[in-house]
Amino acid sequence: MMKAKPEKARDIKMAMKKLFSYMSHYKKSFIIVLIFAIGSTAAMIVGPKIMGQATTELFEGLVRKIRGLGDIDFTAIGKIVIGVLILYAVSSLFSYIQGWIMANISTDISFRLRKDISEKINRMPLKYFDGISQGEVLSRITNDVDTINQTLSQSITQLITSIVTVIGVLVMMFTINWLLALVSLAIIPLSMILLGIILKRSQKYFTRQQEYLGHVNGHVEEMYGGHLVVKSFNGEEKSIEKFGEYNGTLYKTAWKSQFFSTLMMPIMNFIGNLGYVVVAILGGWLAIQGSINIGDIQAFIQYVRSFTRPLGQLANVSSTLQQTGAAAERVFEFLDEDEEIAETKTPCQCEDKVGVVEFRNVKFGYSPDKIIIKNFSAIARRGQKIALVGPTGAGKTTMVKLLMRFYDVNDGAILVDNHDVREYSRENLRNTFGMVLQDTWLYNDTIRNNIRYGHPDATEEDIMRAAKAAHVDHFVHTLAGGYDMILNEEITNISQGQKQLLTIARAVLADPKILILDEATSSVDTRTELLIQKAMDNLMKDRTSFVIAHRLSTIRDADLILVMRDGDIVEQGNHEELLKRGGFYAELHNSQFEPEEEETISVLK
Repeated sequence: MMKAKPEKARDIKMAMKKLFSYMSHYKKSFIIVLIFAIGSTAAMIVGPKIMGQATTELFEGLVRKIRGLGDIDFTAIGKIVIGVLILYAVSSLFSYIQGWIMANISTDISFRLRKDISEKINRMPLKYFDGISQGEVLSRITNDVDTINQTLSQSITQLITSIVTVIGVLVMMFTINWLLALVSLAIIPLSMILLGIILKRSQKYFTRQQEYLGHVNGHVEEMYGGHLVVKSFNGEEKSIEKFGEYNGTLYKTAWKSQFFSTLMMPIMNFIGNLGYVVVAILGGWLAIQGSINIGDIQAFIQYVRSFTRPLGQLANVSSTLQQTGAAAERVFEFLDEDEEIAETKTPCQCEDKVGVVEFRNVKFGYSPDKIIIKNFSAIARRGQKIALVGPTGAGKTTMVKLLMRFYDVNDGAILVDNHDVREYSRENLRNTFGMVLQDTWLYNDTIRNNIRYGHPDATEEDIMRAAKAAHVDHFVHTLAGGYDMILNEEITNISQGQKQLLTIARAVLADPKILILDEATSSVDTRTELLIQKAMDNLMKDRTSFVIAHRLSTIRDADLILVMRDGDIVEQGNHEELLKRGGFYAELHNSQFEPEEEETISVLK
C-alpha cells in the first residue's frame, strides 16, 4: 500500500454537494454576508476611480499653474480624499461584519458535523470498528472537520469577495475604456487553462494527504495507548519504522499538494504583470491620442491590479477547496456508512422477571463467507447458571456478543422469554443484562463515578453496598482519596485486579436480570477469586447467568455446562456428569488439575 500510486479522489463533487446542503440551513446568513461583501467590495472598487478624479484635478491644476491660468484646487482635492477615506472605512466595517457572521456559520457547521459524527458512532455496528483504527475515526472528527471549519471561516469569505471584486472591477474598467477592458480580459482564458492543468494534477495529492494524516494519527494513538506492550517486547524500532513509512508518504503527498497550491500565485502574478504592461503601453498611447485622461489611466492601472489580485486569490482558494473536498469526502463517507439494523417499530418490553433464554440453531460469522458458529442450540432456564467452556476460538465470547445483539445472527434465532432479541429495542434488551468482561473498561473520573456508571441514579448507600459485595471497599480505603480518587486517563494508578473488581462492583450495582461473566476473575489472585465467587453466587441467585471461563474451578457449581469446540456444542451437562463421560470436558479438566488439587479446591469451597 505504501508504494501504490496516488489514487484519484473518489467522489469530491458529491462530498461538496453534501457540504453545501449543510450550509443551506444558513441561507439568510449567507445572503447577509453576500450583501455586506458586495457593499465592502463596491466601496473598495469605487475608490480608485474617485482617486483618479483627484489625480486629474491635480494634473490639470499644475497645467493651469504652469500656463498662468490659475492654481491647484486643493479644496476640491481634499473633499475627494475625504470621500475616499469614508468609503474605505465603510468597506472595512462591512468586511468585519461579514467575517464575524462567517465565523459564526463555520463554527456552527463544525459543531453540527462533530455532533453528527459523535451520534453516528453510537449507531454504527461493531463490525465497522473491527476493521478501522481509532485514530482514523478521531482524524475525521478532528483534522477533517477543522479543515472544513477553516475553509468556511476564511476561504468562503475570500471566494465571495474575490468574485464580487472581479465582476465589479470589470464593470468599472468598461466604464473607463472598453478597449483597455477587452485587453485585460484576455488574461482570463490563459489563467483558467493553467489553473485547470494544476488542479487536475493536484487533487489526488490533497485526497491522499488527508488519508495518510489519518494513518499517522491512528498509529500514534495506538502506540501511545499500548506503549507498555511496545516497550515490553522491544517493539520501539518496528514502531518507529512503521511511523516513518506513514510519515514519509504523508510528507511526499503533502509536499506535492502544497507545491501545486503555491505554484498558482506566482503563475497568476506573472499573467497579471503581463496584463499590467500591456495596459500601461496601450494606455499611454491612448493618452497621447487624447482618448483618455491621465487620472483614468492611473485608475485603470489600479483596477488591473485589483483585477488580477482576486484571480490569484481564487487560485489559492481553489487549492484550499481541494483539501476541503478531500476532508468533506472522508467526513461524509463516515456519516454514510451502514448503521445497525433499524429497531422494530413495535418493540417488545422485557418482563421484570426474565425467564428462559434460548439459542435456536444459531449460525454466525463475522464475515458471511466464514461461519464460525455453525449450529448452536441451547436453553437456559430462569435462575440457572450456564457455563460456556472450550478452547480459545471456540466461539464462547461470540455467543455473548450475539446475546447482547452487538451482532445479528446469520441464521437461526436467540430468544429471551420466547421473543426473538430482534423484537426488543436494543436499549431495553441491553438494560436487561449486566456484563463483566475480561477486558476492563474504566474512564478518567473518580472511583465512585466509575462504579455508578452501572446505575447513574444510585444512592451513596447503594454504591457502598455494591463495593463491599465485590470486595472493592477494602482496597479503596488504602488509596489516596478513597472513593474520590481520580483514575488517570490510561487507568495505570490501580492494578489490573483492582480494575476488574471495580467492573464487578459496577455490575452488582446495576442489579441486572441476566448476568454475563466473561473471565470475570481472570486478573485476580486465587484467594480474592474465591471471595468474589461467593459474592457472585449471591448475585446470581434467581438470575439467569452465563459464565465464560477457561479456569474450570470457577464453574463447578454451574447448573449446565456447554462445552464448545469449533463453533458447536460437543457436550453438555453438569460438572460431575461431564467428568464421568470422560470426553472433551474431562480432557480440559484433567489438563488443569491433578486429583490432589481437585480435593483441595473442594475443601476450600
